[in-house]
Formats: sequence, structure tokens, C-alpha cells
Amino acid sequence: MNTHRPLSRRLILQAGAASAVLGAPGLLLAQPAPVKVGLVHPVSGGLAYSGGQSRMGAMMAIDEINAAGGIKSMGGAKLQGLLGDSQSRPEIGVSEVERMQQEGVSAYLGCFASGIALPATQAAAKYNTPFLIDVGASDLIVNRGLKNVFRLKPGFGKCVDDAIVALGEINKGANSVAKTAVLVHEESEFGTGTAKLLAGKLPSVGIEVLETIKHANPTRDFSNVALRIKGLKPDIVIMSNYQNEYVLLARTLMQQKVDVAAMFSVLGGGFNFKLVKEQPDVAQYMMDFNHWYNPKNAKAAAMRKQVEAKGGLFTFEVYLSYNAIMLYADALQRAGTADKEKAIAALASSTWFPEIMPYGPTRFVNGQNEGGRGALLQASKTDIDVVWPGEFASAKPTFPRPKMS
Repeated sequence: MNTHRPLSRRLILQAGAASAVLGAPGLLLAQPAPVKVGLVHPVSGGLAYSGGQSRMGAMMAIDEINAAGGIKSMGGAKLQGLLGDSQSRPEIGVSEVERMQQEGVSAYLGCFASGIALPATQAAAKYNTPFLIDVGASDLIVNRGLKNVFRLKPGFGKCVDDAIVALGEINKGANSVAKTAVLVHEESEFGTGTAKLLAGKLPSVGIEVLETIKHANPTRDFSNVALRIKGLKPDIVIMSNYQNEYVLLARTLMQQKVDVAAMFSVLGGGFNFKLVKEQPDVAQYMMDFNHWYNPKNAKAAAMRKQVEAKGGLFTFEVYLSYNAIMLYADALQRAGTADKEKAIAALASSTWFPEIMPYGPTRFVNGQNEGGRGALLQASKTDIDVVWPGEFASAKPTFPRPKMS
């Protein structure tokens, strides 16, 4: 007796479909969902240039990671940059965080300015979403107990400490010609905090602070500030401000022939290749303690060529944002998931080494990488050199600067 039932048309169609899939096994595996990273940068407003540079660096890293096959431990998941614009305003930065949260963001990168990063990271903390700080100097960013915030680079506390050591060594090597300084800073958390730290530390290397001058953002005219400085006759002018005001102040000091041993800055927002390219006479001999790439590293040199080949400038914002994305990608690879809790745990235990920077090993303490360090830089009319510390230096410092003619 034949107990087999005739096959229905539906079963035949299902079997055919299964056979077709088995013939193309790649179709069995759905492509993993992209990992959305919210890029919260000021690409309009007064900080637009620096924000644009930050975005460029982040997208360079995202493209590089995706071209190499994505996050391997997550089945090749690609990173997707969600582009935000804080418009150089803290409240807009917060609204961008909220918008991206609704779009399913897994992590944030930002915000260039400390004044934007502080409220933006607080907003992200409500959702326990990892927030990678690319540029943002204030140590308040990592001193508030927020478990979701990670900063690979040093803040202004360590940068000021190291800058004081570097300045002290260079000044001592020049028979301590610099004995007095005037500090000029912008009014927000970045400039105010940096100036306060400098004022407290400069006497330790024998430099007296004659006056501290605060200015608004934006400031269109520094003539009166330059005249005030000229009257005080300091040996050094130390500046802490963003791109536009930094360049304008430096140019005004030169035009007013304010003759000093050094125009110096810590985390100077306008000390970059843009200054050298557009204002070579102003840039020459200026010194800045800042984030910089390792000039002796082959990959860093290749990245600079890559950016310049496209008509861009290899400013610190580019590689700080690049490194922050690479740090997150390494955490995802180790976690094997974009789950926020697990990603935060992976970031906190990270030992990822940013080879293109003059850093030590990565070790996070309360979200701050203890291995980050800056470098003392000096500009010529055509380039910027590392002049301290010695193991990364590409040139010797010119200090004091030659007298103005």
C-alpha cells in the first residue's frame, strides 16, 4: 500500500526557494546592521573651520575601517557616520545628540569645543551612550563621573604641566632671558581654564605674570589689547583662544611691533598649517604646546600626504578625530557587539595604541587616557616642527626669537 501523499504546489515552491538559497549561501546571512556613530561638530558658525577638520578626520577613519572589511567580530559590520552640526552653539549640540538618539546612534564623537562637549556628553549620559571626545580641552569633561565619556588626548591640565616643563627647559637653555609674561585668553571654559592654570604654574619656572587679559568671542579688533601689551613690555605673550581670534591677535601684535622673546600658546586654536600657509610672516617663530602627530612615524607622514593631496591641511583636529574613531572600532572588535554597556566596558579596558601620535600606552582612568601627551611646536614660514620632547623633535627651537627690524 502506497502511503505517500502527493506533494502540494506550495511545498514544491518552498523546496525550490530553499534550493536556490542553498545554491547561493551568501544569501542565507543577512548583512549586519551598520553601527551608527554621531559626529557632533561645529561645521557652521565661528568654529566652522575646526569642526570641518574634525569631521574630515572622522570620515577618513570610517572609510578606512569599512574598506578593510568593517568590524570583523561583528560579521563585517560597517560604521556609518551620522553628520551633525552644533552651529558652534552648546544648545544646538545638545539638540543634535537628542536627534541622533532617535536615529539609533550607538556612539558619539565630538565636539571640538569644551563649551559644547560639556552639555552634549551630559545629554548622551542619559542614554548611557558612549561619547568619544576628539577635541575638548577642559578637564571638567572627564571629572564629572560620567561613565560613558572617553578622551584619548590629554586635557589642558596635563598640557599646561608639560608646557611649563618644556618652556622652563628652553628658557633655561637660553640663560633665562624670559622673566615676565602677559596672558591673553578667550572667555569660555577653554581659554579661562587654561589661563588660570598657566598663571598658577609660570612662577615655578621663574616667569612672573604681569597681567591676564580676557576677550570676547568673537573679537574683531585687538588694537587696544596689543597697545596694552606693548606698554607692559613682557618677555612672552601667551595666548589661549580659538582659530579666528588666535590669528587676528598674532597678526595685530606683529603689526604693532610688539617685540617679545616668544609668542607662545598652549592648545592654540589657530596654530596650524593654515596659519603657516596664509600668514607665513606672522607664523614664523611662534611656539605652541599642542596635540601633534609623531613626525618620525611613517603612517602619520603618509596620512599628511593623503590629506594634502586632496587640497586639505593636516591640522590636529584631523588626526585626533581619526584616532577617536579607531579607538571605538577597536573596542567594538573586542566586545563583538555595539551594545552600549559592553562597548563602554571595552573602552574602559582599552590598551589600543595610537601609533601616529607621540603617546605612551593607552590606560583610561575615569575616562581620561593617562598615556596621552602633547608636544612643543615651532612654526617657520613653510612648516611646523616638533621641538620638544627630544625623542620626537624634528628641529631645535629658536628661542628667543630674533628682534623685529
